[in-house]
Order: sequence, then structure tokens, then C-alpha cells
Amino acid sequence: QRVLLLVASDVDALCACKILQALFQCDHVQYTLVPVSGWQELETAFLEHKDQFKYFVLINCGANVDLLEILQPEEDTFFFICDSHRPINVVNVYNDTQIKLLVKQDDDLDVPAYDDIFRDEEDEEEDSENESDGSEPSEKRRRFEEDVIERTMKRRQRREWEARRREILFDYEQYEYHGTSSAMVMFDLAWIMSKDLNDMLWWAIVGLTDQWVQDKITQMKYVTDIGILQRHVSRHNHRNEDEDNSLSIDCMRIAFEYDLRLALYQHWSLYESLCNTSYTSASFKLWSVQGQKRLQEFLADMGLPLKQVKQKFNSMDMSLKENLREMIEESANKFGMKDLRVQTFSIHFGFKNKFSASDIVYATASLMENVEKEGPETTNFIKALDSLSRGNLDKLHQGLDLAKKQLRAIQQTVASCICTNLVISQGPFLYCSLIEGTPDVKLFSKPVSLCLLSKYLLKSFVCSTKNKRCKLLPLVMAAPMDVEQGTVIMVGIPPETESSDKKNFFGRAFEKAADSTNSRTLHNHFDMSIIELKTEDRSKFLDALISLLS
Repeated sequence: QRVLLLVASDVDALCACKILQALFQCDHVQYTLVPVSGWQELETAFLEHKDQFKYFVLINCGANVDLLEILQPEEDTFFFICDSHRPINVVNVYNDTQIKLLVKQDDDLDVPAYDDIFRDEEDEEEDSENESDGSEPSEKRRRFEEDVIERTMKRRQRREWEARRREILFDYEQYEYHGTSSAMVMFDLAWIMSKDLNDMLWWAIVGLTDQWVQDKITQMKYVTDIGILQRHVSRHNHRNEDEDNSLSIDCMRIAFEYDLRLALYQHWSLYESLCNTSYTSASFKLWSVQGQKRLQEFLADMGLPLKQVKQKFNSMDMSLKENLREMIEESANKFGMKDLRVQTFSIHFGFKNKFSASDIVYATASLMENVEKEGPETTNFIKALDSLSRGNLDKLHQGLDLAKKQLRAIQQTVASCICTNLVISQGPFLYCSLIEGTPDVKLFSKPVSLCLLSKYLLKSFVCSTKNKRCKLLPLVMAAPMDVEQGTVIMVGIPPETESSDKKNFFGRAFEKAADSTNSRTLHNHFDMSIIELKTEDRSKFLDALISLLS
């Protein structure tokens, strides 16, 4: 039996896919892989392949809608869904024949009870007219009255139940958020089957790190999951310390570490990384002259010569590199950056290959959304998938170069948006729109890049604004999508607060605003909070959104 793999375009999905491919290889399962970037592609892929395949595996797509309703499959088709999007559609949860959900046992799904949502359609009118057996007319009338009362009661109960059902479903579906990374769920599966390898563990780590880099999960969840993975890491990599039976240099090993929260700094210069990491650039307010001065003071406080800081990290003096982390942390604390340390993992193989998990996330995401070459989308997907294998270092390095360009573009766009006051408070949310012709605007027509930009922009805006109320607002960001068709891509992200639970209400709000104004929108992304919209409908759509959220 061949299996069809439908994989969404995000790094976590790619990692889960790599683990599953390795498992399929172990068991000689034949499969076909189809990348899908949205609902339309998912439907098309299903229609094309539904005659040849009975088993479909969906990775990071398909859980948050009523899949059987959308795809209308035959009775003998089975879907296995591994998806971190929450909330999971209730029909998918309670369908035990065709839909199998892969979720971790301790994942709290908060699904409403079955009886609150589904009820058997009772034959309301069954027992009324079958009793005319010649009894007294008065008797008949009494029975008829009782019957009417009973029926009215039943109808009333049903109405109440339906109202409650609507309320329950609204509460359940109101916020969109993310559960455990799909790569971690797949790794768990491999571990239960005793087929887990170090490579699979690394992919699980990259999948989790993707959720952290993209800001999809809370700090608490990240630290908890890191703890789970750390136990696996020590189980798989405990042979390195012991001199007698240590591994050969070509073998890969994974190490847990407290690393600096600086993007790609080991493959860049320290200076570039400080300038292009959202955390440091927002803390210093690098878009202002004052901010640039603070950065110079910070470097002086560490006692690092500019010449060293601005050259490639690999070429820095060894003496400086040895206690670099401590030096940076100490100075960062003085400058109010308390969270510059982050728990993460790194991978080592060969003499000079060392990568941290976030390096891989940035590189893979950039390969996947590469806008430099015109070509079919799938080539980017395959390239990104390949870059996750250790054998393809050239692709990984290409990804790192693209990622640096992307981070620079994001940082420059953030600076120009803040300096030209493009972030406007609309009442219930902040709004920012990129105009056609802005540098790098093409890059931001892609969902992952646009979301990263929005998150960086909101962080920076919160640091730069004096207005206390604005600091607590969510952000809606729009960028040109397709100039010929006159569409924009729009994303909504939750407020940037310390205690934020990362739950996003924009998915539902976008749907309602579009319905109430008949705006021509396309809800094609697996994240409900990303939509495409006709440019001329934008103003009425935004007005509806403002009145809806006020």
C-alpha cells in the first residue's frame, strides 16, 4: 500500500517529514511526497491522487478544519494527521473511522464533551398519532394537550441546547494557537517503536526551535519541551566524554548548551548579528542615532575592539572567543537585556562543522521562501528538505547566506517603518502596510517572512513608543502579494507582552470582517490569521475589523 504524504511549508513540518521518511525507509513503506502550501493545493493534491491512494498522511495541515467536509473522500480512505495547529476541529476529534490524529498523550486539547456538540436526531414526531383506539373524546383531548406540551418542551430544550452548543464552540474555536511541534510528535513515535536515531532527534530539536524562533509557543512550553529532548540527547550522546571509547570525529553529536540569543552569530560577524537580531536591535533602538551610540557603548563595555567585532566570527582571536559568552552576558545585564541566554542544542560533525539549532531553522526557512530565482515552488521545498541532511552542507551554507539577507531586509524594513511612522494605532489594534516599491517587498509576500517581520516590528515598536496603551495592542500587517491581480497578504499577530499566551484571535475576526463586508478574501493558509485580500477591498475590510474588535 503506497502512502501519500502531504506536507505543509514550514520548518517544523519538514523536520517531521524527515523523521517519517526515515521510519518509512526502515520498514520499506513506499510513499509519494507532495508539498502543499495552502488549502487549495491540499484539495488539488487530494483530487489528483485519491484514486491511487487509500492512506494519506498530513503534516502540519488539516487538523483545524472539518477535513471530511472539505475533501468529501470515499468511505475507505484514511487520514493520519500530525498537526500542531490548535484548536483541532471537533469533527476530526470524534471521528474514529477515517481520521486518526497523532497527538502527544499529555497534550491538553480542551475538547468539548461529545454530548455538548453532537446529539442524535430524535424522531420528534414519532408517537403522536397512533393512539386513536376509540377511547373517550375527553380522554383523547387530554392526551393531545399533554402531547403538545411535551413537544413544545422538547423544542425548547433543543433550542437551548443549540444556543449552548454555539457558545461552547465559539469559546473553543475563538483563539488559534500551537500545540507540541509535529517533529517532536514524530520523534516520540520513533522512540516508542525503538527506531529513534540521533539524526531524528536532531530534526525534533530543529522542529521545536522553529516554533520558538517563529514565536508560536510560550517560553514555558519551550523550556518544558527542551527538558524532554535533553533527556533523549543525553541518552544518545553520552559516549563523547569518555576517552577510551569516544566516537570518531565524523560521527555527529548533539550537545545541550546555554547559547546567546544572537541570530547566526557563529556564521556572521558579532557586529552584524547584534544589529540584525530583533531582541538586541529592539533593546538598543538601533534605528535611531542614540541607539547606534548605545551599541558602541555596549561594545566598549565588553572591551572588544571594533576590528574584532566586525570580522567573521570564525576569524576572531581565540583568546576573545573563549569567554565571549560570559563577557556579552555581563554587559547585556548592565544594558537591561536580561534574556540574552537561551537554552538550546548544537550539532557537531567533522572538524569544523558546528551549527546551533536556530541556525538551521533560519537557513531552512530562507531556502523554502527564496524569492531570488523564479521557478516552481516545489524546487524550493525540496532544497529546504535536502538542507536538513548532513550530507548537503553546500545547500545549508546557501541557506545561511539567504538567511542573513533576509534578516538584514527585515531589520531595514523595521527601521524604515518606525522612522517614517508607518505603524498606526487603529483603536483596537496597530496597523502597518508596506507599499509596492519598498526595498525587499517581494520577500514579504511570503507568509513565514511576513510573520517574522511583523513580530520583529511589533517588538521594536513596543520598545520605541511612549504610549502605554499602544504597548498592549496586537498588530495587523499588510504587504503586496500579487501586483497584477491586485492582492495583498495580511497577517494578524497577538500583543507583545511578557505574559502573552501566544493565542491569536485574528483568524476568526478576519473571517467575520470579510463576511460582513463581502470583501473578496482568500483564506488559503493553514494559519487562519494569514489571509489574502483584494487591494480595493482593504479599507472596508479594515473598518469592519475595527468595529468588530472595538
